[in-house]
Amino acid sequence: MVQTTPALGSRPQRGPFAWVGAFTGFYPAEASEFSGLDPVTRFLYASRSVILVISAQSAVIAGLLALTDRRLHVLPFVLVLLGFVVLHAVSNLSNDYFGYRRGHDTADSPRRRYTLHPIASGAVTPRLLAGGLAVLAVLALAIAGYFIALHGWPAVLLTVIGAVLLYAYDAAPRALKELGLGEVAAFAVWGPLMIGGGYYVITGRFSADAFLASVPVGLGVASILIGKHIDQRMFDTSQQQRTLPVLLGERAARALNQAALGAMYLVTAVAVLAGALSPFTLVVVLALPRALRAVRVMARPAPAEPPAGYVGWPLWYHRVCLVHNRLFGWLFIAGLAVGAVVPDWRLG
Repeated sequence: MVQTTPALGSRPQRGPFAWVGAFTGFYPAEASEFSGLDPVTRFLYASRSVILVISAQSAVIAGLLALTDRRLHVLPFVLVLLGFVVLHAVSNLSNDYFGYRRGHDTADSPRRRYTLHPIASGAVTPRLLAGGLAVLAVLALAIAGYFIALHGWPAVLLTVIGAVLLYAYDAAPRALKELGLGEVAAFAVWGPLMIGGGYYVITGRFSADAFLASVPVGLGVASILIGKHIDQRMFDTSQQQRTLPVLLGERAARALNQAALGAMYLVTAVAVLAGALSPFTLVVVLALPRALRAVRVMARPAPAEPPAGYVGWPLWYHRVCLVHNRLFGWLFIAGLAVGAVVPDWRLG
């Protein structure tokens, strides 16, 4: 669902070191650069592995909330972490596949301009893509089967909701992102579903505190997607892609994203005051300078041309929201980790 442009640079080309490199910010700029990479590394790049950290963060947050409540079970947590990353990879590949198949990812599209499109470029063969997706699907089904066997019908319900949102986002005949609902789906998936639902399958209990704690995280991921859809609003309009910024208009969408950024901090403070989160999570205020920069950027129309040395054009609002969200997420996790060590330090 959510995507970005990794930095470029030299990188190992084969084996485990190349696999690690695929998660740490390197990305081939041209299809020819794939020729020296092994199949696993090529598939990782195709799935945009550098942004899978967003799903890993949601899993870690669910695990830390469980640890704070002294209900963490290691194997379920590890499977949640693996499952979230696998499903995110499936979503990214599905997004590219259906965008290309339906003619949206044309040569002049933002998707093809800001980073390499693995399918359109021919860098990844259909056979490699199908084989990789088959492996991911088996992993996802096995993990879902484990949790269904462990928890029964509640796990079935969470699995069905996740599967429906995954399908409806871009694979359905009328995809959510074409109906102005993709941004809402991103909030629901990376927030309440992953964190609130993740907490349940790790602990076997639903927690209102976990669902409240998930709201700032979901808002952060939604802000990234809203920013991206503002950046490509004109192209989406020409393709009858009715994203939320297309429906609202650019100015209203920018104002909405400013509100989402502010709400991340407001909800965090409310959750701390209500005792749902440790006071240590207020360390997220260290990300405020980046939030304020994002708000200032959102207050103005995007420039007609990228600044010198800018990477990722034509994405503009997307990038500033992504930079903010990465820091916010890690600070949120750091605060939860300290709170898990001293769980009795609560205001509520």
